[in-house]
Parts: sequence; structure tokens; C-alpha cells
Amino acid sequence: MAKKAVLFDLDDTLLWDERSVKEAFEATCKYAEEKTAIPYLKLEEAVRSEARKLYESYETFAFTKMIGINPFEGLWALFRAGDHPSFRQLEALAPGYRKDSWTKGLKSLGVDDEALGAELAEMFPAERRSRPIVYEETFRLLDALKGKYKLLLLTNGSPDLQKEKLAGVPELAPYFDEIIISGEFGEGKPAASIFRHALERLGIEPEDGIMVGDKLTTDILGANTIGMTSVWVNRDGKTRNDDIVPDHEISHLEQLIPLLQ
Repeated sequence: MAKKAVLFDLDDTLLWDERSVKEAFEATCKYAEEKTAIPYLKLEEAVRSEARKLYESYETFAFTKMIGINPFEGLWALFRAGDHPSFRQLEALAPGYRKDSWTKGLKSLGVDDEALGAELAEMFPAERRSRPIVYEETFRLLDALKGKYKLLLLTNGSPDLQKEKLAGVPELAPYFDEIIISGEFGEGKPAASIFRHALERLGIEPEDGIMVGDKLTTDILGANTIGMTSVWVNRDGKTRNDDIVPDHEISHLEQLIPLLQ
């Protein structure tokens, strides 16, 4: 396939966000286990559950879903950037959301301790921020592509949080000719509008680009919608139905190179 540009998702495509979050939960919940004797995995499960319920109860939920901000990003995001009024609502909600998620998680397991909930609510963001993890092949792939293709990063999320993730791995952003964050654009993947915006920024047509991402419902669906070649990064051997069908499926980023050649 003769392509001019490669578009990449960020989280769990180039950055190993899922591992960063998992390790932050583990560190925070193990600290709580020492104080409460609650098994750390049980607390993680409870906090994730309470966080989801709270997140979905806010009037900002439709906006966060449209932009592509998940409940666990809300547990460490500050939401200080972004022009949309919903970001100001999220900024005001965030401290209480963090504290309530942890406090309710503890309480659901028989520990009614608001002070500990508040402590854990501040510990988790610090643990997450200390873990900017990239996949071992990320930079090898980008080195192989840089200069041969236009490179664009197309990521869903809050502007300040996605920029903070990139700042945590400062070598990453310079590889890209363009970086588009859904919270700045005003709509998230899989909306056709953000993909067309990306193509306009690159000055190419859909057939000239290829989208690489780990999520069928955002990265692959959006690329398919506008007729751009889609590559699904399926590292964990997930099964899929035929509702959303990628043009290609890979389990390792460097498998992209022979596809492009």
C-alpha cells in the first residue's frame, strides 16, 4: 500500500496507559491494605466500580463520553485546559470525584474512613504520574517511519491530561508533524469530523493515510467511516465480532512496517 501518512492513537497504542493505571492502583491499594487489611485487588475493584457509577451520574458524562475521557483518567486529571464549558464543570467536580470514589470504595468493603479516602485520592494521581510507560517497540517503529511518512497523533482526551502524558515521555512528541487532541477539537473519535480534520492538517486524502490504534470502537470505526485504511493493534488476542472490521490486524507495532512496504 503506497501511503503518505500514518496516524497513531496514543493510549495503549504507543503509551502503555493500561499498565500505568494498573500499577498506580496496585501501589495505592497496597498502601491501603496495610492500614485496613482489605486485600488490595478487592479495593481496586471496588474503587473502579464506584468511580464508574459516580462518573456516569454527572451531567458532564455525555460530554466526556463524546470526547473520550474515561472514569480512571478522571481520577488523576485536573481538567484545567479546554475551551468547552464542560471542562470548567469537570475541573470543579474532580477533587470531590477523586475523594468520593476512594471513600465509597472503602465503605463498600466495610471501612468508613473519609480521611483515608482523601489520602488515597491524592496518592493515586501521584503514583500514576510517576509511571509514564511506553511499549518497548514504540521508538523503534517511529524511528523507522520518521522522514518517510507524515506522522500524526490523534488522541481522545482532556487537553491538559494528554499533554501531560506526552510531557512524561518528552522524546515522543517531536516525532509527529501534527498532534490532535479531541478535547481541543471539540469532538472525539470515532466522529468522522475529527478524522477529516486530521487529513486536512496533513493535506492528504483518505486513501493516502493509515490509522493505527488499539480500539475498534474509536480508532478503527472512525477510519473505516471515512474510507481510510485501518490497522487494529490487538496485543492481547482479543476476539471481535464482524460489526467493526479492520483492514489489518497486528499484535506488535513493528508488524506495521511490512504492511506499509
